[in-house]
Order: sequence, then structure tokens, then C-alpha cells
Amino acid sequence: MAAETSTSAAAGSGGGSWVESYTGMSTDNIKGLVLALSSSVFIGTSFIVKKKGLRKAGASGVRAGVGGYSYLYEPLWWAGMITMIVGEVANFAAYAFAPAILVTPLGALSIIISAVLADIMLKEKLHIFGILGCVLCVVGSTTIVLHAPQEREIESVAEVWDLATEPAFIFYAIIVLAATFVLIFRYIPQYGQTHIMVYIGVCSLVGSLSVMSVKALGIALKLTFSGINQLIYPQTWLFAIIVVACILTQMNYLNKALDTFNTAVVSPIYYTMFTSLTILASVIMFKDWDRQNPTQIVTEMCGFVTILSGTFLLHKTKDMVDGLPPTLPIRIPKHGDENGYASEGIPLRSAAEGLPLRSPRAAE
Repeated sequence: MAAETSTSAAAGSGGGSWVESYTGMSTDNIKGLVLALSSSVFIGTSFIVKKKGLRKAGASGVRAGVGGYSYLYEPLWWAGMITMIVGEVANFAAYAFAPAILVTPLGALSIIISAVLADIMLKEKLHIFGILGCVLCVVGSTTIVLHAPQEREIESVAEVWDLATEPAFIFYAIIVLAATFVLIFRYIPQYGQTHIMVYIGVCSLVGSLSVMSVKALGIALKLTFSGINQLIYPQTWLFAIIVVACILTQMNYLNKALDTFNTAVVSPIYYTMFTSLTILASVIMFKDWDRQNPTQIVTEMCGFVTILSGTFLLHKTKDMVDGLPPTLPIRIPKHGDENGYASEGIPLRSAAEGLPLRSPRAAE
């Protein structure tokens, strides 16, 4: 009888651990999920508020897209910045509780929010296929949430530092830094105003390193608040310095991208690149997939591909209005819309003849 009870208890315990392992919804993962969702709401809203501030500042000063910083004197831009900071703080906390492969893809919600608000507030219309793209983002995010790995048990920031200094991640970091410097000093001066991938490439590359540092710093603070002081370790402060440097770089080039290109294009492309690189960095540094079976990994990748499909639809249908086919404007026209600001083309590449091509909406 005792043996049966023991066997039954073991089976129940094993079943519970299997369910937890399959769904990835431990207590810490749930905390990370809630924080990540609230973060996406704030960040998605901040894109729109900041864009309106950039437009207003560009109407009376030098635009951010051509190197100006007049937006720093615009209260609306600061309101958007504060909203983004609140979202980033929530995101910061989420990484302390859940793995990056769970937290980062939930940024898809910020795409949906920014796309809907752009339709309402910025008159950047969302086509029916764009709505389908939003639905795909939600489905993909849900799939990843249900199959995310458990958070790795880490007892000190020194352990995170050991993970960060392993050869594989050092190699990744060197490649990212080299690519970032090449983009900043070689390609941005020449192609920044005509190629959307240049600004977003810098944001995404630097962002993958910033997330790893944010996670390390978040773990250090979580351990400190639980009574295990991590502030005595120099690694904690080094991670903090890296976080600040990376965030300032991301903010600068994201502002340039938002001011130069359509928000409905910047958000999904930035999300796609940033999420892909962050998941790659997390898999290399924290070895997330070592704690999962092949079925879970494939399911997560299917969820991620679903999200990418949604962002692709949002991108391809950005200019589809009432049956008109989408066009690919090459150069950005001047600001001017019904509010006194310019309609914005969405430059993707240089025209061979150097002539600006505009979408039907931007030409009206």
C-alpha cells in the first residue's frame, strides 16, 4: 500500500513537472509574462507619441532623420520617452524572471498597438491584411509562451559573467560589434536616408547585447533584493555600464529611423531583427535550448515563424488602401499632411535613376 502511494505520488509529481516543463509556465515565467505584456502596451504607445513629437519638432527645427536634435525641446516627445521608459523598466524586470526566448517575442503586441494607434492618430492606414498580420502575431506569441523553457537557475552574477565570457558568446559579441561599427561609420552616412535596414540594423545588433546585459543586471538586482548582495561584484557594475551604452545607442538610431520612415514599417522590421538576434544571443549565452526537447524547440520556432509572417503582412500591406496595390517609394518626401506635416513615403532602396517614387497616398 505504501509502495502504491509512493508510486502514485511520484507519478503525480512527475506529471506535474512534465506539464510545467511542457508549458514553461512556472511561477517566475508567469511573472515575466505579465511584466512583458504590460511592457509591450507602454512601448507600443510610446512609438506613436514619440512619432508625433518628432513630427512637431521637425516642423520648426532640424529633423532627427538628418541629424537634428530639436525634438529634445518637444514635450510630446518627452511624454513618449517617459512612456517608453516605463515599458522598458517592466521589460527589464521581465528578463529577471523569465528567459529571453519567452519575453522578447511578446514584443509583437507592441507592433499591434503601434499599428492600430498609427491608423487612428497618424492616419497611417491599416489594411485588412494588416489586421490578419496582427492576429498572426498574437497566435505566434501564444505558441511561444506555452512552450517556453524554464528560467535557468543562477545563484550569482559571477555565474552570468562566466556564461558571457565563454568562447561562443565572445565570438558572437565580436561579430555584432564589428558589424555595428561598419554600419555606423561606413553605411549610415551614405545610405541612412534611403535604406531602412541601416538604422534598424544598428538598433537590432546593439539590442541583442543590451538584452543579455539587462538580463544579467536584472538577475543581480533580483538576488540582491532577496538578500544575496550582488552589488559587491564588479561584474554587476560592468553589466550596468554596457546596458546604458547600448540603450543610448539604440535610442539615437531608433529616433532617426522613426523620423525618416513610416512607423508601420519601422516597428515590424525592428521587432523581427531585434527578436531574431536576441533569441540567437540567448541561445548562445544562456543555452536555453539545452533544457528543452526537439519537439518544444520546433514548436517555438513555428510560433516565431508565425510572428514573422504577421510582421511581413503588416509590412507588405502598409500602403494598401481600398484595393490599391502597395508600392515601394524610394526616397522620403518632405513633411506635409492635413495637420501641417508631410506625408511620408517609405524609402527602402535607392532608385537607379535617383528619382523619387511615391505611393498614391503620399502623392495626394
